[in-house]
Amino acid sequence: MFTVFNEELAKEAREIRDRHQAFAAGRWADAELADHQLREFRRTVAYVKANSPFYARHLAAIDPDSVTAATPGQLASVPFTAKDDLRREFENVLSLPLSKAWIFYETTGTTGRSTPCPRNNTDSLHNNTALTVYYDTIFRQFGDEQVIGVSGPTELHAFGDTFGDVCRNLGHAVAKMWPHSPMVGYDRALETLRVLPATGLFSTPGMALSLAKKAYAAGLHPRRDFRLDVLMCTGELASPSLLDNIGEVWGAKVYNALYASQEASVMGAAGADGTLYTAPLLNLYEVIDPDTGLAVEPGPDGVRTGELVVTSLYQGSKPLVRYRTGDLVRFGPAAADRTLPAPTLEVLGRTRDTLLIGGNRISGYDLEELLLTHPRGYLDYQIVIDAVDGRDELTLHFETPPDGEGVRIDEKAIAAAVRERLDVPVRFEYGPLGGVTTTGAMVSWKAARVEDRRPAAPDAERAAALAVAGGRAQ
Repeated sequence: MFTVFNEELAKEAREIRDRHQAFAAGRWADAELADHQLREFRRTVAYVKANSPFYARHLAAIDPDSVTAATPGQLASVPFTAKDDLRREFENVLSLPLSKAWIFYETTGTTGRSTPCPRNNTDSLHNNTALTVYYDTIFRQFGDEQVIGVSGPTELHAFGDTFGDVCRNLGHAVAKMWPHSPMVGYDRALETLRVLPATGLFSTPGMALSLAKKAYAAGLHPRRDFRLDVLMCTGELASPSLLDNIGEVWGAKVYNALYASQEASVMGAAGADGTLYTAPLLNLYEVIDPDTGLAVEPGPDGVRTGELVVTSLYQGSKPLVRYRTGDLVRFGPAAADRTLPAPTLEVLGRTRDTLLIGGNRISGYDLEELLLTHPRGYLDYQIVIDAVDGRDELTLHFETPPDGEGVRIDEKAIAAAVRERLDVPVRFEYGPLGGVTTTGAMVSWKAARVEDRRPAAPDAERAAALAVAGGRAQ
């Protein structure tokens, strides 16, 4: 609604909407998209050089007009932006003063200094328009009479405002609830979801499972006492098998709805077919080898696997140039027969969260998918890695509903799959798990889900996750 008070912003909002709707409908030719990305890449470089003290120094030697194509050879001359740059430079990364933003967010700061992530109207118009167009393909499956719960990590996070605005754009009612807030808590959040009743929920995968656990503890049944049609999960690594399990627990359709960060905003969003799509009108994407920094060549199937690098293609409060996300991805080509005509993403976890088990290297995403392909009906899980007599060994710990209804855990099938892929044994344990499994969005998937007992040195991230869990309202 703010745009009605500013004719220039109202015009910009309509133009952005029209571009995204035309792209989603397949009306952008490849050459048109390439021209858009090159033009906006140059504009972003010129913009940050003129407005950001950090980039004025960092990109001093770069002439935006010297980049004549968005190709690895051309882009290689532009230096990367690293997470440490953001922490060290703090407000110097910003291209606009805080007074020009409409809202202030920040990173969590659980494993390093919190960094400012303000948004101005341009930032929100671009990102929320892309999400509105993508999510329209999802929500239209469930009709017009929808009430959507929004359960995010903190008040200083974009979660609530972003999804609230997108649902408003789509004509759906929203109820924001923070179960970890002392003024709300799980009981009140569950009561709100049940009484409204909510038909959808935005949350992390961990929160979706935690709400189910609390529902059982309150004598309620997630499938029978609630009427959720769709869960939009984000904020944590989530394999397809984990999402399928959450869907069984709640009796709802579950999406890996968003890949984003406070600092880089929207980098991927789901369509109706469950695929996570890139947003090529918002970002220029690169995939690099995390060790060498060199561009990764696509395989025979057109897929590139490596660390994701993004450049903002709109000029707001804090556009980033060649930002190394630290995330390992599989980046797939666009296809005409999918819901959206954009390249696809599978987010495999952070590059430093890759694990070496039994001499085999595996990403967090692939490890979770390996272990959770067969089990269904569980309410939580955790992985423990031990070294026994010099050999790695896994323990898979499940928390299940008190009545055991719907639980299917084929230990032999899991053990066979683990033996074939990792050549290590796996044991199984059952019982309650502590709050550390709920901290993935605040610290990391690995800190929340994996207890690696092999290293001699303390795990700082694991300690941070335990501290977060200990300080939360349970």
